[in-house]
Amino acid sequence: MKNKRQFTTAQLQGWDKEFVWHPFTQMQDWLADDPVVIVKGEGCWLIDSEGKRYLDGVASMWTNVHGHCNTELNRALAEQASKIEHSTLLGLAGEQSILLAKRLVEIAPAGLRKVFYSDNGSTAVEVGLKMAYQYHCHKGSPEKSCFIRLQHAYHGDTIGSMSVGGIPIYHSTFGPLLFKTIEAPAPYCYRCLFGRIDNYDCGMPCLTELEKLIKENLGSLAGMVIEPMLQGAGGMLVQPKGYLKGVSKLCEIYGILLITDEVATGFGRTGVMFACEHEEVRPDIMAVSKGLCAGYLPLAATLATDEIYQAFLGDYSELRTFFHGHTFTGNPLACAVALRSLELFKENRLLEAVNDRSLQLKNHLKRLANLPAVGDVRQYGLAAGVELVKDKETREPYPWEEKIGIKVCTEARKFGLFSRPLGNTVVIFPPLSITADELDFMIDGVERAIKIVTE
Repeated sequence: MKNKRQFTTAQLQGWDKEFVWHPFTQMQDWLADDPVVIVKGEGCWLIDSEGKRYLDGVASMWTNVHGHCNTELNRALAEQASKIEHSTLLGLAGEQSILLAKRLVEIAPAGLRKVFYSDNGSTAVEVGLKMAYQYHCHKGSPEKSCFIRLQHAYHGDTIGSMSVGGIPIYHSTFGPLLFKTIEAPAPYCYRCLFGRIDNYDCGMPCLTELEKLIKENLGSLAGMVIEPMLQGAGGMLVQPKGYLKGVSKLCEIYGILLITDEVATGFGRTGVMFACEHEEVRPDIMAVSKGLCAGYLPLAATLATDEIYQAFLGDYSELRTFFHGHTFTGNPLACAVALRSLELFKENRLLEAVNDRSLQLKNHLKRLANLPAVGDVRQYGLAAGVELVKDKETREPYPWEEKIGIKVCTEARKFGLFSRPLGNTVVIFPPLSITADELDFMIDGVERAIKIVTE
């Protein structure tokens, strides 16, 4: 066997700058520096082309569950690759997609009985939106074409998922391409729109306002889209107890579909398999991705109730078919890894470990909250956000142009930690398999970096 050619770090960095366009990145800034080039992973660690190790503080964009290069997942991938790498679901069934769909239905909230595959969180949400609208069309209500969503929402980057997003810095450029949606106030308690700051027994006026918006637009509403318990990309915004249940009740009362986006919160991140379980919420449609395949391959699924599925059945000439799909729908390699990942949850008692690490993280965050530049710390399970402010007393934020979050995360690399901010919020989102010592290491790096950049 020929030796694989080795390239120098300088060569790889040069070709990256010459040929690669990076996501969510101002490339002018990127070109001014030399990027870290990752070539290997071990457990919770990333290893660059110079052999330096970084704790993966964002679980490789919120996807990694059992660590990098997990032996069991590697074996599942190799075994499936030795059988077949891909076969279409258009006109054929696939063993691994069947087995995974069965397992997903078994662990999902009650009532979700049908699984539609896609390849990432954006498309999982897009599928849900199209399902919801076409469902209403088949029920004789094509006027129900509008969706209600939260301020600061992020549901992906396809046209439909951007339309139900609420982060102007990401979405406003594409405004002319997007369809109209209705924005409801987010339960952003640290910066409460209703002036109920730090009052967690406030009666949730945000729910009252949501009900008002539902009533005003009821005739045109197809459904509501929400990230349950935790708005991720919006700044790790934790919903107060009872909020999600209240949203669910409103959807039930007024007969609109509830679409939960569990792309970031699903598969153990909040200490249970799906975040909506915390308040016993049963959505009509649920989108999942990220942790579904443990960070190995692009895979997503949209789960729906039998009620929704039945509306699409009919004679071929009636055109009730759900005309959506993509080339790699239900890819056998990805499904095989996802199946083994779900087995590892039980074998490794991973949910118990997540709850242990979550308690440890909670204690660490108490310490970070005392730093002068930390305005708020928010946590749900093994996900947290540390919001940095220019003035702690007035809660004045740093101007986003100062890139304070980016500076902190860049500084953290000097201490062996890779992280990515959300504006002024430093994100803590490690692989679920992180050890107690590794979590200590991570928070120590965050703390040191905040102090250096802000003091």
